[in-house]
Amino acid sequence: MKAYVYVSPKKSVLDPQGQTIQRALKKLGYQGFDEVRQGKYFELTLNSGVTRTQAEADVERIANNVLSNPVIEEFRFTLEE
Repeated sequence: MKAYVYVSPKKSVLDPQGQTIQRALKKLGYQGFDEVRQGKYFELTLNSGVTRTQAEADVERIANNVLSNPVIEEFRFTLEE
């Protein structure tokens, strides 16, 4: 089973990296974007003996405690068999 975790700044937090990317896109002629948010992506491969319920609990705990800063970032994840 694999877990795919996406971490990004909360909407209420400024994203200077995303703003820099947006400005660069505009300079390159791409005008169709109102906002760019930059984030992090993680792939976790789980042991075959882990149940889906345990995997969900573990990945949520890891994403919240290790992969993100809950004060300024939010996360979402998906599991794939």
